[in-house]
Amino acid sequence: MRANRLTEILGTRYPLLLGPMRRITLGEMTAQVSNCGAFGQIATGLLPLARVREEIGLAQSLTRKPFGVNLPLVRKQAMDYLGAAMDLGVQVVTTSAGKPDAVVARAKTAGMKILHKVSSVSQGLRAQEAGVDAVIAMGYEAGGHVGREMTTTLCLVPQLVDALEIPVVAAGGVGDHRGFLAALALGAEGVEMGTRFLATRQCPIPSFYKDALLEAGDESTLLLGKKAMPVRVLRNQKALGIQNTDREQEDAGVRRENDTLSYVDSNSDAQEALMMSGQVAGLLREVEDIQTVVEQIVNQACHLAHVLSGVWAPE
Repeated sequence: MRANRLTEILGTRYPLLLGPMRRITLGEMTAQVSNCGAFGQIATGLLPLARVREEIGLAQSLTRKPFGVNLPLVRKQAMDYLGAAMDLGVQVVTTSAGKPDAVVARAKTAGMKILHKVSSVSQGLRAQEAGVDAVIAMGYEAGGHVGREMTTTLCLVPQLVDALEIPVVAAGGVGDHRGFLAALALGAEGVEMGTRFLATRQCPIPSFYKDALLEAGDESTLLLGKKAMPVRVLRNQKALGIQNTDREQEDAGVRRENDTLSYVDSNSDAQEALMMSGQVAGLLREVEDIQTVVEQIVNQACHLAHVLSGVWAPE
């Protein structure tokens, strides 16, 4: 697989990013993804500043390959997290849930690269104007918190590619080599995947969470908090208990659960834990090693591209 603008920004072999997931993609898992030639990311959400430093240090002890730190800008400590990343020599940060201007202004003084998550063309244009190096296009089908625009990855990515001069990364709706190749065909220069990496042996979530992902079908997720803070989760008793035709009440239910850790608590269960998941959960068939996942996506995508080149051509 050839290098492109995104791999040059990230310093990786492959244009494949681990989607940051709070209390899940920490130092160890991040390093394991980066060691495979992809780009691991530490999720800082809900972590004390000291723990962020600890997880960065752990990743650095386990890999010499590039990795990043995700900064949810809605969190009051976002700039403190940035400071920790700068102090410890992290070269790339990704930002989400807010305007990246302040982060860009400070991070650029240290020569850092910034990728910002967007869910509309207008957000992408603002991020480009702010000086980010690339945007991550988050489609409506993604897991966890998504944008309010309800635009799918298939529609969002090519519109961003046409509107922007900086690279676009596709996020949401990609669970295997077919989705990876499709994103590149849409003009994306890379892909961010979260749900697929949940079903790996190295992912530190309880077995009931992984089992629920493997049992999921095409209708196994639902979107909660559609008005204030949309979040896509697996359909279970907990999620159905929050779902409400009154959007304000549903939003209140999401806020109550937003900072709980039931989804990473081995004492919880598959009906009482609010488990983040994208719609691609229906593609998952088995729990595999991270290295196997990365190699299969890249190698099978290259093979499929070769096959497709001979399937059809205009006469």
